[in-house]
Amino acid sequence: MDSLDLEVLTRARDWLHAGHRVLLATVVRTWGSSPRPPGALLALRDDGRAVGSVSGGCIEDDLIHRLRRDGLPPQAQSVSYGVSAEEARRFGLPCGGTLQLVLEPLAGAAALDPLLERLARNELVTRRLDLASGHATLGAGSADQALHFDGSTLISVFGPRYRLLLIGAGQLSASLARIAGALDFAVTVCDPREEYSDEWTVPGTTLTRDMPDDVVIAMRPDARTAVIALTHDPKLDDLALMEALKSPAFYVAALGSRRNNDVRRERLREFDLNDAQIARLHGPAGLYIGSRTPAEIAVSIAAELVAVKNGAAADSLLNVRDAKQALDIAADTLSSCAAGHD
Repeated sequence: MDSLDLEVLTRARDWLHAGHRVLLATVVRTWGSSPRPPGALLALRDDGRAVGSVSGGCIEDDLIHRLRRDGLPPQAQSVSYGVSAEEARRFGLPCGGTLQLVLEPLAGAAALDPLLERLARNELVTRRLDLASGHATLGAGSADQALHFDGSTLISVFGPRYRLLLIGAGQLSASLARIAGALDFAVTVCDPREEYSDEWTVPGTTLTRDMPDDVVIAMRPDARTAVIALTHDPKLDDLALMEALKSPAFYVAALGSRRNNDVRRERLREFDLNDAQIARLHGPAGLYIGSRTPAEIAVSIAAELVAVKNGAAADSLLNVRDAKQALDIAADTLSSCAAGHD
């Protein structure tokens, strides 16, 4: 679930409680180069106010026009846009793009309260909507579930599908936690050091003061889990990394210079990790963007985290280690050329 969609649900809930009627639009199916994926949300208020997105803006404009002209539909229904080339041009869809939406008039001020209460507890939730009756029910979700629509029933999945464990509660962790929260990760921060953990104030995160390796074991990392060590303290980082690298976690990374991470890899070999497991460590963490400040470093790490999550090809990325090696080679070449002209 995208954090933007959580904002849509929250705003829609607030509008309902303020006495407005609200139409919720959900992308349920796409063909070709559609602008937004299945599950994307748009909420329309009865006066035409909108939050969220299902396209680049043209479809939203058409829905707002329909709402102002006809009011909310009497019951949930599905509509399609971009079926023909003419419609694709009219609604600004990419070439060949087609969207199918479910339009749901929300019934009652409390229509979204139970869903948002469960999302506030970081639960993964399914919402089953029967289009004929307009009745919606909630259930427990699983990370591998996807949106399902069969023409009469819409099953949407809400809540964080990915988890991120940050080792260390310093300034960099705070910046990264905020970015990860916006990317819809359920963020846990682990730091047994009171001088750091007592000052942790990032909302929407879970703080634990247990030892990092114990936390990794307790979390049982799976293919939707990432672990990033940020303390610079081997006593905290190394044991946690050892457990994470033996797990199916899709991204395991550590802060530090290239030299520090080379030394770290040698230490990890002493824990009987094999070469394949050690090779999974992203260190130094992040993509090369010339970052200097904690916020910039957080952007760098978040970029690599998302790239790995989305399966971006490794040869299309420039990580910190490779970029700095390239810069070193370039600097040596320039130095040699300058010396040759002396």
